[in-house]
Amino acid sequence: MATGGFGRGGRGAALLQALKDGTRKPGDQDEKPVGVQQATQPPPIAMGRGDILRGLVAARSAPPPTPGGAPDQAPIGLARGRGLAAMQALLQGRGRSMPLPQQAQPVPVGQASPQQTQQSPGAQASPQKQHPPAGQQPSPPRAGPGSAGQPSPGQSSTQQLEGRFARMATEDRRPTVSNVGKDGKAVALSGNYIRINCANPGVYQYHVDYRPMVDSKNMRFKMLNEHRDVIGQVKAFDGSILYLPIRLPDQETVVISKRITDGVDITLTIRLTRVVPPESCLMVYNIIFRRIMYILQMVQVGRYFYNPKTPSAVPQHKLEVWPGYITSVCENEGGLMLLADASHRVLRTQTVLELMQQIVQRNSSGFQDECVKKLVGTVVLTRYNNKTYRIDDIIWDKSPAHSFPCKNTGESITFQEYYKKAYNKNIQDDQQPLLLHRQKKKRTPQGMEQQCENICLIPELCYMTGLTDELRSDFRVMKDIATHTRVSPAQRKLTMGKFVNSVNSSPEASQELANWGLSFDNDTIDIEGRQVQEEKIIFRDGHVMAGPQADWGRDATRKTVITAVDLKNWIVLYTKRDSAAVQEYISMMLKCCPQMGIQCNNPTRYELRDDRTETYIKSLRDNINPTVQMVVIIFPTSRDDRYSAVKKLCCVECPVPSQVIIAKTIKDQKKLRSVTQKVGLQINVKLGGELWALSIPMSNLMVVGIDVYHDATRGKRSIAGFVSSTNKECTRWYSRVCFQLPGQELIDGLKICMTSAIRKYHEVNHTFPEKVVVFRDGVGDGQLSIVGGHEVEQLKQCFRQFGDNYNPTMTVVVVQKRINARIFLKTNRDLENPPPGTVVDHTITRREWYDFYLVSQHVRQGTVSPTHYIVVHDSSNMRPDHLQRLSYKMTHLYYNWPGTVRVPAPCQYAHKLAYLVGQNIHKEPSTELSDRLFFL
Repeated sequence: MATGGFGRGGRGAALLQALKDGTRKPGDQDEKPVGVQQATQPPPIAMGRGDILRGLVAARSAPPPTPGGAPDQAPIGLARGRGLAAMQALLQGRGRSMPLPQQAQPVPVGQASPQQTQQSPGAQASPQKQHPPAGQQPSPPRAGPGSAGQPSPGQSSTQQLEGRFARMATEDRRPTVSNVGKDGKAVALSGNYIRINCANPGVYQYHVDYRPMVDSKNMRFKMLNEHRDVIGQVKAFDGSILYLPIRLPDQETVVISKRITDGVDITLTIRLTRVVPPESCLMVYNIIFRRIMYILQMVQVGRYFYNPKTPSAVPQHKLEVWPGYITSVCENEGGLMLLADASHRVLRTQTVLELMQQIVQRNSSGFQDECVKKLVGTVVLTRYNNKTYRIDDIIWDKSPAHSFPCKNTGESITFQEYYKKAYNKNIQDDQQPLLLHRQKKKRTPQGMEQQCENICLIPELCYMTGLTDELRSDFRVMKDIATHTRVSPAQRKLTMGKFVNSVNSSPEASQELANWGLSFDNDTIDIEGRQVQEEKIIFRDGHVMAGPQADWGRDATRKTVITAVDLKNWIVLYTKRDSAAVQEYISMMLKCCPQMGIQCNNPTRYELRDDRTETYIKSLRDNINPTVQMVVIIFPTSRDDRYSAVKKLCCVECPVPSQVIIAKTIKDQKKLRSVTQKVGLQINVKLGGELWALSIPMSNLMVVGIDVYHDATRGKRSIAGFVSSTNKECTRWYSRVCFQLPGQELIDGLKICMTSAIRKYHEVNHTFPEKVVVFRDGVGDGQLSIVGGHEVEQLKQCFRQFGDNYNPTMTVVVVQKRINARIFLKTNRDLENPPPGTVVDHTITRREWYDFYLVSQHVRQGTVSPTHYIVVHDSSNMRPDHLQRLSYKMTHLYYNWPGTVRVPAPCQYAHKLAYLVGQNIHKEPSTELSDRLFFL
């Protein structure tokens, strides 16, 4: 039990007492000298709950007031509590002040508080705030020079709180991180970013409390909207947190609403929590731009907004393309900006009912199972309200003729009658089943789950969205769609200009921005970038330059590979109908491989009687032995189940490098030589060969690539591919995979992979790596801190297994390729795609991260997409130029393509490995293949 009368707040009061006491110096005694009598402690003063109880008892025992007598005494004051009282006493003793919260008075509906009578509801600032002169942008509220001492005369507690909230908002922000390189040729660039200007000092954040509690979110909105004369006409509210562009006069505003269901009075307490500066209002500003999209009559499909009024039809494939916009407000090194880009949504003109009828005609006996497989999990569009729904199930025992109770009237109504009455839609087929959409469970601000209703949809009124795997594999379909979706840099700029003009020309959209003090520039920003030096591609018999397009495909087949693995003992499996094409392919292999420095012998051939999967598997089991170097399997057609069975056998059960070829690719005599050369190079890599190299000046460097594949078919587990270099030139690689079950941390498996990679590096080089650079793919923005913190610390623990003195430097770089940022090259005529090797490391980069954008590819159609590199950890203190050059060099070393790729080669290798395991093998490959790129 606490002593000294401090009660349950004893520890806090003791700490405050210790702060009041002077600092004890060496030689001072803890106790009072003998003979000195200590002063008697006065009895503790009742505060907080004790003070309230004392006041209530005194009020009850007081005699009733006499008519015409003295007025009543003042009401009981707001209890402060001992801790708050002691803290204020301490601050006053140190020359500072702490304002006490004011007790707010309830304001009935339609009546403003006394302090608000002098201010109109739509005012943009509180009465105390001074407006800046016209044309001058007001600065965010900041503490004055004397804020640390006594408050200035006439300064109210509200103004002091505003200053404190503003300081709190700015103190939470991390410092700006800037790492700019210098090497390379300067190039004039532009980006798809538009600068945003904010005239207000920020946004005021309030917390709205309802007493008694109101669970319904719609009712919360209605009650708050009843007090627009108090909060103003402009707001952003999510049911609990309220954002306003104006400052309410009181720190705490209390209003009263009446619940319409039972007539109970509900007290709404609107309490100011902080003043958010513009740079921290990204969530609010993005909500504002979502409103603007609705004002412009755009329709949300998925994450982005599209214009259904101007579709581009692709009638030969029953498709149409909706144009739209991608918008996102973000804070970069250059300030607050709006990312704007063109987007396209491919929709099908085929209804779900038409698709189901096709399935019935094709498979009348098992059509229900096939319909479930084709439809469940897909997204459909209902054009009567332009909304999208995910199909969760098919209700076969119900039809549009069935009835349901109407929510508004409670009367029973059929689906046919409902759609006719609500949308004027006549349903033709009254025997079709219904589609079921389950709404996502939502939580109330108190954490309770709201009960969500299921929505039944009519297949006849639902249109399919997106592309199926069959459509994606059809070259003609993709080519026709690309004419609408592949937009050049000049066309993208026109699209952004069209968006800006549409917002400025709409009075309602412009007013929405002006209500929050926002405006944006009429043109995109200009950036100065750099183009790094062109790389030299090294072969065994010489070297070539990568060229302005970073493509050396012709030299890759004419030059000699660095390390060739002679193909002496290999087998070929094929069916009888493909025997002629196989003979031509083998003859071309014997002719082309020596030209690339690879010696090739005649293979052992096995002609199969049929193309059943069991026939291929049995033949492989019978003929694979330890002397076989390579297995080449010729498939007559492409079938996923057969491919998976063969790969599982060759990668797990009987580990041997394998190459699968579709017969169609080797039957075209015009392309046979080119196909054979590429297959020959790929086979050489799978056997452990090296095709080309670059000059990498760093010594004892190990480069690691990590990517993750999410396998939804096997209990939603994830597979991480881990690939690491084992030689100085980064041309030989070691690979492992690890499985992550739901609820398990991925880092547990990555630690095993990292330890194995370091052992393999030591086995090959007889020394441990001194520098480790990790390129981590498959990480979203919300996981950057986790990767840079927890994962890095766990990976560092792997180093301790090799001795206490082993502590290499480590750099962890997150690689993001699915981004909406675009970079354009400014020329005298128009905008073009920037050349490979273009780097941007300022202005549009993140404010709080060390990052840069790199364009490593050359594209012939559309707009090139840069890759975003975010350095989440760096103990090597590598210069930005060196890390950018290393990242660019790594994009040249992917042996499946004689040119640069979007991401560093180890990331692409890790992606191929994780995809093969997650899509086909579903098991960990044999470690006998771990030192070869068997997964290409």
